[in-house]
Amino acid sequence: MQMLSALRTSTIAISLFAVVCAAVIATTQVTTVDLIAQNEREQKAKALYEIVPRSSIDNDLLEDTVEIVSPTLQGHSAPVTVYRARKNGVVTSVILPLVAPDGYSGIITLIAGINADGSVAGVRVLTHKETPGLGDKVDTKKSDWVYSFNGLSKQGSSDSRWAVKKDGGEFDQFTGATITPRAIVGAVSRALDYFAEHRTELLDLTEDKITEVAR
Repeated sequence: MQMLSALRTSTIAISLFAVVCAAVIATTQVTTVDLIAQNEREQKAKALYEIVPRSSIDNDLLEDTVEIVSPTLQGHSAPVTVYRARKNGVVTSVILPLVAPDGYSGIITLIAGINADGSVAGVRVLTHKETPGLGDKVDTKKSDWVYSFNGLSKQGSSDSRWAVKKDGGEFDQFTGATITPRAIVGAVSRALDYFAEHRTELLDLTEDKITEVAR
């Protein structure tokens, strides 16, 4: 009887311990998921507002979005989010998520802001695995190379200026590293082409707004 009582007590204790552990793990997971989501949102907002300053618009970039599907920009057919910047209700620029599949060390993810007039508002590299000291100069912490896109535009999809100098274009490459800047230039160039083809939808231009802009 004493043995059965001891076993019963041990079983109850173990069960209670398991329940407490499960509750702690569940609480930790929920808290961690929320924290990770918050951190991701803050990092995303930081990158977006580096391209389009908060002071220049009157909407929330993270909330004013549209979904697109573009294998050309992303390398896949899943929907991705485009962010819209507005002033007085008018879309002044959009920020497109891009993938450069041809980096030296693999895929490079980035975002490109494009103004309503088709010029580049800014470019930021989000993730890469490029060689430290060479290809990693696409990172603003390493160099100001990505700022060279600011204000530029394309004269048609075949604009030969949109290439690194080694390929006959106007963009500087890095000493000892041409593949990485070539990949970034190509990705931004494709983004400008996409914007030109889908300008009406991206800028949320209804017939009334198109008429207003024309005036």
